[in-house]
Amino acid sequence: MGMFCYQCQETAGGKGCTVRGVCGKNEEVAKLQDLLIYTLKGISQIVVSGKLDVKNLDNANYQVLNSLFMTITNASFNADYIINQIKKMLSIRDDLKKSVTIENSHDAVIFTADTKEVMLEKAVNIGVLSTENEDVRSLREMIIYGLKGMAAYTEHATNIGKENTEINAFIYEALAATLDDSLSADDLVALTLKTGEYGVKAMALLDEANTSKYGNPEITSVNIGVRNNPAILISGHDLTDLEQLLEQTKGTGVDVYTHSEMLPAHYYPAFKKYDNFVGNYGNAWWKQLEEFETFKGAILFTTNCIVPPKSEEIRNRIFTTGSCGYPECKHIEADENGKKDFSEVIELAKKLPSPQEIETGSIVGGFAHNQVFALADKVVEAVKSGAVKKFFVMAGCDGRMKSRSYYTEFAEKLPKDTIILTAGCAKYRYNKLNLGDIGGIPRVLDAGQCNDSYSLAVIALKLKEVFGLDDVNKLPIAYNIAWYEQKAVIVLLALLYLGVKNIHLGPTLPGFLSPNVAKVLVEKFGIAGIGEVDSDIELFMS
Repeated sequence: MGMFCYQCQETAGGKGCTVRGVCGKNEEVAKLQDLLIYTLKGISQIVVSGKLDVKNLDNANYQVLNSLFMTITNASFNADYIINQIKKMLSIRDDLKKSVTIENSHDAVIFTADTKEVMLEKAVNIGVLSTENEDVRSLREMIIYGLKGMAAYTEHATNIGKENTEINAFIYEALAATLDDSLSADDLVALTLKTGEYGVKAMALLDEANTSKYGNPEITSVNIGVRNNPAILISGHDLTDLEQLLEQTKGTGVDVYTHSEMLPAHYYPAFKKYDNFVGNYGNAWWKQLEEFETFKGAILFTTNCIVPPKSEEIRNRIFTTGSCGYPECKHIEADENGKKDFSEVIELAKKLPSPQEIETGSIVGGFAHNQVFALADKVVEAVKSGAVKKFFVMAGCDGRMKSRSYYTEFAEKLPKDTIILTAGCAKYRYNKLNLGDIGGIPRVLDAGQCNDSYSLAVIALKLKEVFGLDDVNKLPIAYNIAWYEQKAVIVLLALLYLGVKNIHLGPTLPGFLSPNVAKVLVEKFGIAGIGEVDSDIELFMS
């Protein structure tokens, strides 16, 4: 059996990649990622069946998060890196086994694989399609993809020193459940919603971690032009990596720019003290193929978002760290204290030309929940007076498909008495449009990264309270969300858990939804796809 992967929105034909991932991962990497997930399921059965205290499993907890994270779309393309992680997780698994007695151990608990060849051979029979019932398969995979997104957010929080072992315990519980053939489809639907519940906890944890260390995001105008200095472009999501890079580049003459999902770092007060933190370069992740050519300098990936580089010259300028990796790109590991040495990145940057300017001006963001609450009186008055008729949550991901121009057109055509609430890289489809403001409130309110969708949920719940409503769905808020990878999946599940209904999801519905599971989502939660812009706006505004 070849590879099979359908975890992202761009999966081939909307059904699954079977030869090579649209993302660029090859069959070997895909199979190794499947085996890594399988290994995590074995560890989880040991933890759950053995009733192990998760509070005592610090290393295992972190490595499970890291393992899940590196299987997210566009994270790790490095087979050797994944092989090493499998070996590490098998070692953790076998150590855990020594302390418990488990009856009826699943194969995931006992299999062995010590070479690449054996791993690939094993992976043939344990991938996605090994679950024959398509509805059970659909629900299991939706849970696993939600866990991947949850793990990403939890790992970022852990890196800042914030933990909630309840989340770790749930990850073990859910992974173990995907091995349990006695669970019905109804059981798995309930577990899917529970995944959303813990997704909310994970996003709340990361919000607390980020704001406690770096301050509450505030309204910020971010430069999108360049200076004539050598530079480093940092992409991804991990703010601790950015902090370390900024500390190490102080006084070196090297500027730092953000790319894609790192843009919201500019909104945090703690990063504004760095004179060499210049601005944001370019757009969403998929634009990197052309934007890395013009940037000219060194590039640091902190998490996923990698697109296979077009040339050796660009590959030689790319460094990876954390859960991501790419063959022939230098990977920077943290020491035992989480510290990373970026001197090689900095020294390379000094030798390279300064960035080529591709645009000028600025974009405004920083509208996380604390900042919006500071504007609450103004927002409430605008709604009560009729100046604002509706809010549109247009969070989520961007991607390569031409059909995503829908979101630009949608934003352009929205009535002038509406406001867009956004988070994630989906905003690049409209955050540089001149959409104006309503009584001083910008018509695009950017809360931040995809995890900051939590802010949008908190804002909605606060508005429900302010207006004295008993149901969040009675608010003048519509949800038209774009998705691409697994962090968007956990955001969706979190919104469903919070009771949000009638979410429109696009540009296509997930390939991992079986017809029956899709039917449940439609009937129970009102999930829908997108259509034509004009008719969709008419529907939303009615």
